[in-house]
Amino acid sequence: MNDLLLWLHIGFAIFALGPVTAATVSTPRFIRARNVDVLRYLNRTTRAYAIASVGVFLFGALLGREFLGRPYLSVSMTLFIVAAVLLFIVERDQRTAIRALGDEDADGDDAKGQTARIAMLSGLVSVIWLVILVLMVWGDPTP
Repeated sequence: MNDLLLWLHIGFAIFALGPVTAATVSTPRFIRARNVDVLRYLNRTTRAYAIASVGVFLFGALLGREFLGRPYLSVSMTLFIVAAVLLFIVERDQRTAIRALGDEDADGDDAKGQTARIAMLSGLVSVIWLVILVLMVWGDPTP
C-alpha cells in the first residue's frame, strides 16, 4: 500500500505541480502582450492543476501518516498550505487581469498592476515547491 501511495504522491507532484507552476509563471508575459485568449487558458490551467495538486498533499499525508509529528513533514505541509493560498491569490489576480483586458473601455492599467504581483507570487510558489522537495529528499533519514 505504501508503494502505491508513494507512486501517487510522486505522480501528482510531477503532473500537477509542474503545469500549475508553468501556467502561473508565464501569465505576466501574456498580460503584457494583452493576449486575453491565452490568459483565459492559463487561468483554467491554473485552476485545474491547483485543484489536482491537492492530491500531492493528500497522498503525502497518507504516506507519512505514521510520521506526521516529525519537523520536516510539519514544515513541508505548512509550506504546501501557504503555496495553495498563494495559488488562490494568483488565480484571482489572473481573473482580474482578464476582466481588465477584456473590457473595451478600460486602458488595461489594472491588468498591468496584477503583473508584478502574479510574477512575485508565482516565483515564491516555485521556491516553496523547491524547499518542499529538499525537505522530502533530505528531511529525516530515519524510517
